[in-house]
Amino acid sequence: MGEFMTAAAGFPTLLFTAALVVVVGFWLLVLCGAVAHDSFDGELDAGALGLGGVPVTVAMSLLVASAWFLGLSGSVLLGRSGIAGAGLHLLNIVVLLVALGVSWLLTRLLLGQLRRLFPDEPGPSRQDFVGLTCTIRTGRVDARFGQAEVAARDGSTAVVQVRQYGAGELGLGSTGLLYAYDEDGEYFWVSPYDAELSPRG
Repeated sequence: MGEFMTAAAGFPTLLFTAALVVVVGFWLLVLCGAVAHDSFDGELDAGALGLGGVPVTVAMSLLVASAWFLGLSGSVLLGRSGIAGAGLHLLNIVVLLVALGVSWLLTRLLLGQLRRLFPDEPGPSRQDFVGLTCTIRTGRVDARFGQAEVAARDGSTAVVQVRQYGAGELGLGSTGLLYAYDEDGEYFWVSPYDAELSPRG
């Protein structure tokens, strides 16, 4: 145990040990609810290191943990080799660089699996349809009844419930504009729209 403690408190592992203490402290705060796991996503760009696609804290935690383990292992092996003097200092620098490089590669491999758990974009929302034109698919639309077909920006289509103030202006095949969504009723408010003026036409 003394051998590992000496290695953890010596160069280069000490650099990773200090970072690991910070990482462990951060995740303890996350468990206590004091901070969110994605607190630093807006401040740091892990994508510049090829570690994007997951919260920055997850990527950095994996990087630090793997670098610490590799640095510790390298320091222990050097300690057992019996090398001393300038040669030992040079090899310690090599261990530092190798630990950083290999941990970066390992982290990239692990993140390749984890990215599926952290999608880049939020899922589709009905609010995405607000502001789009639609085609009425029922004979009438009033304050209590109506359906329309709307094409999302990604090209997919959906049939949605629509309502309008008044009646008679929207009928089968006419074009309407979805201008609001009612969360409680789960329908869109629609108004008549001239298809020739539609930017989607």
